[in-house]
Formats: sequence, structure tokens, C-alpha cells
Amino acid sequence: MADAAIEIKNLTKRYGRSKVYALKDLSISIMPGEVYGFLGPNGAGKSTTIRTLMNFIQPTSGGATILGKDIVRDSVSIKRRVGYLSSDMPMYPSMSGEQFIKYLSSLEGSSEQSYIKELSRTFRADPQKKLGELSRGNKQKYAIIQAFMHKPDVLILDEPSSGLDPLMQEAFYGLLKSAKERGATVFMSSHLLGEVQRVCDRVGIIREGRLIAERSIAELQKDAAHTIDITFRGEPPLAKLKRLSGVEVISHDSNHVSVRLKGSLPPLLGLLSEHDVTQLEVRQLDLEELFIRFYKDEG
Repeated sequence: MADAAIEIKNLTKRYGRSKVYALKDLSISIMPGEVYGFLGPNGAGKSTTIRTLMNFIQPTSGGATILGKDIVRDSVSIKRRVGYLSSDMPMYPSMSGEQFIKYLSSLEGSSEQSYIKELSRTFRADPQKKLGELSRGNKQKYAIIQAFMHKPDVLILDEPSSGLDPLMQEAFYGLLKSAKERGATVFMSSHLLGEVQRVCDRVGIIREGRLIAERSIAELQKDAAHTIDITFRGEPPLAKLKRLSGVEVISHDSNHVSVRLKGSLPPLLGLLSEHDVTQLEVRQLDLEELFIRFYKDEG
């Protein structure tokens, strides 16, 4: 089995003398070519994790490696092979987009100019306008271009599609797909659960600095319950529904019941066959609802 591209072991961070841990014993292994989504609300520890991986801040204890190199001791050599995008990337407001990319390209030294031009066309980036005059979304285009332009082996992205319109989001998803196809590893935080469901292979959910769940997208989809809306001609058999194993009644009124099915379907259908059902509608839960429910359960 290949070594992990990113290996986080018991990573812990506490700021100053605070009694609250921003990260506590975080351990994650991300394999080469994997797109890993890092989920959690604001303040959960996502950005702290990313800043620590980039060695902008140092861990209180524990540590991590990227491509087999220690994030603190080998920080300089790691950065040559990593594309990084922060949630609020600082830019030179008096530079044009073209000047900004040329400047970063000269510092990096190995970017292909033809590929940079291709990225600029893909994102419809205005090369002459000063960065300080650009909208949030147009600045984000340049943040994405600089992260991808040297075709890094690892991409560490903090809310990468924030501010992009739907068309540019599609362009970004295409870029992620291409990076994955050439073998790049992607670690990305996001609050857009639909985005994560679409582009990631696996997700980790963080709460108050601790990893509370880790699942593949396939596992989440397989384990997801179904919500079934049932309309009866008369009064629903509420008591019988509540006694069915694997069935949770989530709402009801005079002739309508919504249930969440976690078990097998035949027992529910058997019960319904004994009653006059006028309408039956099955709704597949999406990742967002599953995430919210899981987070409440953990709370």
C-alpha cells in the first residue's frame, strides 16, 4: 500500500494561554490522488489545520508530514510541491492580475507559461485590471490560478470556490478533476456540502477541533436514510409506525406522516398495504441533511 501523501498524527494546537484547544489530537491519512473534503462550521478548526500544515503556525503537540516530509522541519522543500489557497489570500492591490501571476511565477520558477495562459482563459481573468479594483469572485480566480499554475503534487485549499459564480465553480471543478487525473492529492475545506459531495472521495467532519467522523462519499450515500412522505385517506396508523424497527416518525398531521427509514423497506410496505394510502413519495437525503443530523447527534 502506498504511503499517505498527507499524514496528520495527533495534531494539537492551543493558542497562547487559552484553555480551549483549536485542535485536539487530530489524525488523518490522505492517500496519493485522493480528494479529501474537510467539513465543519466556522471556528471548528479547519483553517487552523491548514495553517499548521503550511507551517504558518506551529503545533502545540503532535505533527504531520506531506509527501513524507515533516511540516515544520522540511517546510521550505514541502512548499515547492504544494499549491496553497487561503480563505482570504492577501494580494498586492496596485498590481494587475498579469503582474501578480508573473511575479509569483518568477518566485516559483517552474510554472509553464502556456498552462498559466490556459488557466487565465478558463477563468476569464482580466489581466490588466488592478487587483485592488477586482470583486471578491475575480480575486478568487487569481488565487486559484496561483495555486494550480505549477501543477503541484499536493493542493491545500481553504474554501477554494468562495465568491465564484456558478460558471466559474464549474471551471474550478474541472480543474480539480484534471489535478486528480494527473495524480495530485487535494485537501480542501469547504462549507458547500453539495460541492464536497460532487468532487471529494472522502470527507472528515471536525467539531471544536476534534475529528468526529470520517466517511467515503460512497459510504455516506449508502448509509443515508430515506425520508418517505405518506398520505392516507383516513387517520394514519401512527402507533404502529412508531413501533416498526428502523422507522422514525419525523412529522405527522391529520392524514399525512413523514418517516425516516433506516432499516429494510418490506416491513413498512407490509404495514402500509393494510391501510388506504393515497400518495407515497420517497426523498433521498442529501449530504447536507445527513451532516446536520450527524452534527446534532454529536452535540
